[in-house]
Amino acid sequence: MLKVYIEAIGLSAPGMHSWADAQPLFRDAAAPYEATPLEKYKPERLPANERRRATDLVRLAFRVCEDATAQSQIPAADCATVFASSGGDYPIVDQICRSLTESEKLVSPTQFHNSVHNSAAGYWSIAVGSREASTSLSSYDDSFSLGLLEAALLVTEANKPCLFTCYDLKPPPPLSFKRLITFECGIAMVLTNTLTTQSCAALTIHVSHNTDIHRCQHPDLEKLRLGNPAARGFPLLEAISRSRPARILLPMGAGSLSIEVSSCC
Repeated sequence: MLKVYIEAIGLSAPGMHSWADAQPLFRDAAAPYEATPLEKYKPERLPANERRRATDLVRLAFRVCEDATAQSQIPAADCATVFASSGGDYPIVDQICRSLTESEKLVSPTQFHNSVHNSAAGYWSIAVGSREASTSLSSYDDSFSLGLLEAALLVTEANKPCLFTCYDLKPPPPLSFKRLITFECGIAMVLTNTLTTQSCAALTIHVSHNTDIHRCQHPDLEKLRLGNPAARGFPLLEAISRSRPARILLPMGAGSLSIEVSSCC
């Protein structure tokens, strides 16, 4: 069993530009939903030179990380980080693959720089001046669950706060023919191992063999949950927003990640 506390949450998806903006939707299964597109985000913390090179995937990661850390009393530089993405920067992968089909096979150094799976984590550490531990991982559709588990282990073992984020973009064709992600989505959480005045929920986490995973109570959120690996965390956000005890099972491998949610309010 791992017990951690959520100090702050960040969220970005169509019709949900921040966690504060989205909470009414997660709290009420009958709340109206409109999938308004997200505008291109300008990271506040990223220096100008890095901002010019930042891809849409990096900007998405920054959007939710900045949303979460703005609500937290813990300095971003003091947080270890776990960045989870099911497939990384699909548009950059597409551009590089297209370049390799050309006779000269010229790959842009900037594209190659952004193609590595830990590019968002690298930009973040530069932006906040962090020297704390950082992990970047991928586990296909289970990336949210594995990322949250990794973050909880890091908080418990290292006795450090951790910023966890999971994010994925919609791939361009022809990648989209084989990897169906229908919209962009990101979730970020600042996790601690002790209760703070800012804590909004406590999570008790363990790995389970139970495969009866939870779905969203809001019908529109349930459609979104299936459209992006990061959105597999939506049932957890529903439970947190309702501020009452709940047990959530999220998909993970042949079993699930079992999460007991209790309110700190």
